[in-house]
Amino acid sequence: MAGNQRVSLVLLLPLLLPLGLTWHAAAQRCPQTCICDNSRRHVACRHQNLTEVPNAIPELTQRLDLQGNMLKVIPPAAFQDLPYLTHLDLRHCQVELVAEGAFRGLGRLLLLNLASNRLSALPQEALDGLGSLRRLELEGNLLEELRPGTFGALGALATLNLAHNALVYLPPMTFQGLVRARWLQLSHNALSVLAPEALAGLPALRRLSLHHNELQSLPGLALSQARGLARLELGHNPFTYAGEEDGLALPGLRELRLEHGALQALDPRAFTHCPRLHTLDLRGNQLDVLLPPQGPGQLRRLRLQGNPLWCGCRARPLLEWLARARVRSDGACWGPRRLRGEALEALRPRDLRCPGAGAGALEEAEEEEELVARGRGPAGVPKQEAGAAGPCPRACVCVPESRHSGCEARGLRAVPRGFPNDTQLLDLRRNHFPLVPRAAFQGLGQLVSLHLQHCGITELEAGALADLGSLIYLYLSDNGLSGLSAAAVEGAPRLGYLYLERNLFLHVPGAALRALPSLFSLHLQDNAVDRLAPGDLAGVRALRWLYLSGNRLTQVSPGALGPAQELEKLHLDRNQLPEVPTEALEGLPALLELQLSGNPLRALREGAFRPVGRSLQHLFLNSSGLEQISPGAFSGLGTRLQSLYLQKNQLQALPPLPGLRQLELIDLSGNPFHCDCHLLPLHRWLTGLNLRVGATCATPPSAQGQRVKAVVAVFEACPGGAARKAKRTLAPRRGAQRTSRKGGQQGADKVGKEGARL
Repeated sequence: MAGNQRVSLVLLLPLLLPLGLTWHAAAQRCPQTCICDNSRRHVACRHQNLTEVPNAIPELTQRLDLQGNMLKVIPPAAFQDLPYLTHLDLRHCQVELVAEGAFRGLGRLLLLNLASNRLSALPQEALDGLGSLRRLELEGNLLEELRPGTFGALGALATLNLAHNALVYLPPMTFQGLVRARWLQLSHNALSVLAPEALAGLPALRRLSLHHNELQSLPGLALSQARGLARLELGHNPFTYAGEEDGLALPGLRELRLEHGALQALDPRAFTHCPRLHTLDLRGNQLDVLLPPQGPGQLRRLRLQGNPLWCGCRARPLLEWLARARVRSDGACWGPRRLRGEALEALRPRDLRCPGAGAGALEEAEEEEELVARGRGPAGVPKQEAGAAGPCPRACVCVPESRHSGCEARGLRAVPRGFPNDTQLLDLRRNHFPLVPRAAFQGLGQLVSLHLQHCGITELEAGALADLGSLIYLYLSDNGLSGLSAAAVEGAPRLGYLYLERNLFLHVPGAALRALPSLFSLHLQDNAVDRLAPGDLAGVRALRWLYLSGNRLTQVSPGALGPAQELEKLHLDRNQLPEVPTEALEGLPALLELQLSGNPLRALREGAFRPVGRSLQHLFLNSSGLEQISPGAFSGLGTRLQSLYLQKNQLQALPPLPGLRQLELIDLSGNPFHCDCHLLPLHRWLTGLNLRVGATCATPPSAQGQRVKAVVAVFEACPGGAARKAKRTLAPRRGAQRTSRKGGQQGADKVGKEGARL
């Protein structure tokens, strides 16, 4: 037997030796614009303005990083000479077209990253040949539609990311062939309709992300095609009601997220066919009363924070059920006045005053009547006006079951009349009526969502939104508006989401905002606003999200943001701000996310973010021309900050950031770090982080392309560097350390203590 093994090895040697020589010989001809890591078979050609895949890449390369180039088109068989590739990164390459058969020959590829490109479509056979692919990243493109069969060749795929595209519709069998897919990401699109069979053919799907879309009702029939779902994310969609008739049947569902929608009512039997539901997230909706859910017997967590919960007599069944079923809840009472702010979980049924329960019964009944009079309607059922639905305008389609009416792209020259009076969603996109006249939507008192994008609108007359007391979503994007008066929006007191992107605004329409006491989210991206001044946001106390990306802002004045004390998201990216508006951030105790990317900041001064240090979780400073960051620029941010984006700047050095103890993500890629002894403190700090940071050396030439965390030889030659190495070497010998505290060892101890502080 041993003799046979020796004979086999002798026969195999002539075959094995050339493989090693092939990689070695090919590595010698590494393209000039690339960095080749022979030991790991990795090749990186980042940010080299390449217009095509470089030649002479070693044939046995397994990981190829081409991000940040200008490829634009991926031609057929572009990588046919690299059959051993397992990871291919094509992010930020301005790719507009992937030709059919572009990836043929890559039968071993596991990860393909095409995120942040300009793809508007995928040809039918663009992904052929990727039978082993496990993860496909298409996030941040311009995809408007997906053709059935596009993913048919990806039988091994586990994760498909289509977030941040422009999808509006999913046709039947869109994902046919993805028999092993476990996570499908479709968030941050414009999906309003899912075909009933859109999710068919996904037997292994466990997680589906559909948050931040335009779904007006729960697409239960489509969702129930993926019966293996365990986690379903549907937050930030304009649902107003969910009931058993929506047909949601997911026997394995454990977590359902419906946060920050427009839910006004939830039928107790809405999730009766989801028996294993464990967590139900309803935060930030419009629920005033909730009846105990029926069916999900395993429910253990009910999230209700941010709802206007009325802790009157009608809340008693919920309180009794929470205690009996041992369900954790985090909601708080909005009323009556004596219980305002009280935690729902801390209340007991006896704390409620019901009619006939004592002297306080009359007061309680009057307050509940006051609530109903303000238009919230009876609990547990969607509000409806009396009378039958009216006829539908000839050029439009009205669907009674969903209460949706639409006349998209019908060439209309005026707002049509005669919609059913129970219409909740009205879609008039892509028509042409420059003027929206007074009482244009008369009789539509139940309207929740109004779509007027791409209509050439230049003016809304006074009273244009009269009698729209239920309106929550108003889409006026992509029009010619340069102003908006208070009189134009009066009549829509519950308006929460106002979309004004890509218009002609030179100033924030402050007068109109003061007439919208319930405004939650204001979208003013890609206008021409050059300054945010005091008074612009006066009266917007309910505002949580403010989007001013892509304007011409050069100044955010101190006090301009002060009225929006509940602000959670502030997007100021792609403007002309020369510095962080530190003074303007005063008085924002709830700010969680701050976007400053794409501004000409150049430097960060001491305490730049101190006013929001106790709340901020996500900070974006990428592509801001940063050359210098003061040691104390991020002081005060350590308690909450989770993600810090500093990629694509001009940083050659960076002070250590020991105070950022809660970081889960920090991106330092695309910076020209100079790896010498001045960078030693940063190297030490990064070495202690269990995170991928992307920081690489640009200079000196001996360290070019290497990770800052990994260039140990450079830093060991620095004063104190060798001592720290000695400290690490001796660390396991604790007894020896305790008895060697003199002479040269004192220097090593000093370095060790400094490293501990970092």
